Amino acid sequence: MIDDLIALAGEAVAHARKLGADAVHAVAADGRSTEISILDGKIEQVEQAEARDISLKAFVGKSSASISGSVLTKDAIHRLAENAVRMAKLATPDPYAGVADPDQLARDIPELDLAANDLPDPHKLEEIARRAEAAGLAVKGVTKSSGAGASRSETSVGIVISNGFAQGYRRTGVGLSMSAIAGEGLGMQRDYDYSSAIHYVDLRDPEIIGRTAGERAVERVNPRKVKSQSVPVIYDRRVASGLIGHLLGAINGAAVARGTSFLKEAMGQQIFSSDITIVEDPHMLRGHGSRPFDGEGLACTRRNLIADGVLTGWILDLRAARQLGLAPTGQGSRGGPSTANVFLPAGAETPEDQIKGITQGLYVTELIGSSINNVTGDYSRGASGFWIENGELTYPVSEITIAGNLKEMFRTIRPASNLEFRSSVSAPNCLVEGLTIAGL
Repeated sequence: MIDDLIALAGEAVAHARKLGADAVHAVAADGRSTEISILDGKIEQVEQAEARDISLKAFVGKSSASISGSVLTKDAIHRLAENAVRMAKLATPDPYAGVADPDQLARDIPELDLAANDLPDPHKLEEIARRAEAAGLAVKGVTKSSGAGASRSETSVGIVISNGFAQGYRRTGVGLSMSAIAGEGLGMQRDYDYSSAIHYVDLRDPEIIGRTAGERAVERVNPRKVKSQSVPVIYDRRVASGLIGHLLGAINGAAVARGTSFLKEAMGQQIFSSDITIVEDPHMLRGHGSRPFDGEGLACTRRNLIADGVLTGWILDLRAARQLGLAPTGQGSRGGPSTANVFLPAGAETPEDQIKGITQGLYVTELIGSSINNVTGDYSRGASGFWIENGELTYPVSEITIAGNLKEMFRTIRPASNLEFRSSVSAPNCLVEGLTIAGL
């Protein structure tokens, strides 16, 4: 499969070069997925999808054009190449455009165990979804199911670039989720749990997922409102990764080059406390965001985006690196600079100890909407969770808005010890001091 995709991408590159393109970047991909949804013990929906496509970017001088198609015959690929070259000749020049130099390309391609050969079949997907839903409905206080779902996917890509790069890889994935409803009338609440993995064997047990969803829903029944005030806030690890996501957006080289980041002047400065390190590791075995090389054919390497609280560098693809006069960092993709597996390492405090240290505060389990000013760092999000009183979680709360500024929030973040790798951006519970709560 990979060899076939590389051959298709290679055909596009060769024909575009023959037509006068100075450089060409082609990606051929093959993907297929199955998803089964269960509601009240019955199959609600079955979705299966298959797609094969090729995308091509042709460069003529400093001008470029991108095009894609899903018909992969030789004639169709040639027509795509012809259209790409024709469009590139008409495009406005971009002084920062172009492919990598040959000496920048990845040479040693690591094996990261990103593809499983034992993905669950549709019958197995149905079975585990049913088990998750049944476990959620068995929780005392759960009044109904909001559904359970299980999925599998596999994607293969082949990348060929006119600078000599020709590589590909295959990735698989499985997922399982359950959403439960508890309570009645205006006090009714919903919550969920999920698991995703590269290999089926790493998926969490369906009964645990269903039971956790049910218990969370029951805990949230009959929420209260709280008065507006300034208090410490603990972000549950389900939502704490969003704080790291805001950092990644602010240090994205494209945003920095445009001048639209509140951290655009912060290179080399301390923006977290000195005991905070934030890591990107694209070569984690079976990692959700792992990749053997970036989308531009450059090697990926483990790096500390934040080291001892200091911002060490930007997230760069080739274009952003040239624009900023820096070396690329192996973080390119078809959509611009991007990261692989990023995580905030676990801290020394347990989640329980963090809660015990708070007289009054908020424990956030869900965030709703988003109002983030990327230029100033001003932060405002709707939230729900639990009120902390004298070191204990006391009652559920909802209809709250959390506000602050990300610069100040980053300086006070304290991670707990419960880090789990559930997505490409991961964090443990995080305590943030002095946020403004808007309630009653």
